[in-house]
Amino acid sequence: MLTIGRWIRLTPAGAVRDGEPVRLEPSDDPLLVALYRRYAGGYPKFFKMDPLCRLGFVASELLLDGEAERFTPREDRAVVLFTRSGSFASDSRYQQTIADPADYYPSPAVFVYTLANIVTGEIAIRNRYLGETSCYLLDGDPVPQMVATVGEAFLDPETRSVLCGWVEHPGGGEAAATLFLVGCEEVPGGT
Repeated sequence: MLTIGRWIRLTPAGAVRDGEPVRLEPSDDPLLVALYRRYAGGYPKFFKMDPLCRLGFVASELLLDGEAERFTPREDRAVVLFTRSGSFASDSRYQQTIADPADYYPSPAVFVYTLANIVTGEIAIRNRYLGETSCYLLDGDPVPQMVATVGEAFLDPETRSVLCGWVEHPGGGEAAATLFLVGCEEVPGGT
């Protein structure tokens, strides 16, 4: 049986962690930058990340804030995220760098973020997780597939917890992330 430990919901309106609003001092910075500076800082790669990666990274920082022994290498935590539009915002931006043959300048800094799974890698690197990292693109009603996929992560005998959830940033102001720390309790008599 899957159990939810902590959770975070991050939208353009703000963040709620475990049912409580996340406090933030007034700032001229965009929300993700202000949250990064207040709760993460010290990770300069943040400013090179695409919008999807920034969203997932900041949401994970808020989720994990205060966790004991957070930056100790561990193989028992997986990172499994889901999205609908994936890296569409970065894909579109990259396409602009190669669309005009007269002004053809492919940007490696943009290209690297044309993979939606980069966000799971950034979370794993930051937190020194050595377990599974996956990002799945889902459409329709994704909840049953999400639950099944997170449950399957526990088939790895080393996995004890999964940082998982939905991260969606198709571009513009439509951004939302809902992340969970999930554990798995064995069902008596189950397999």
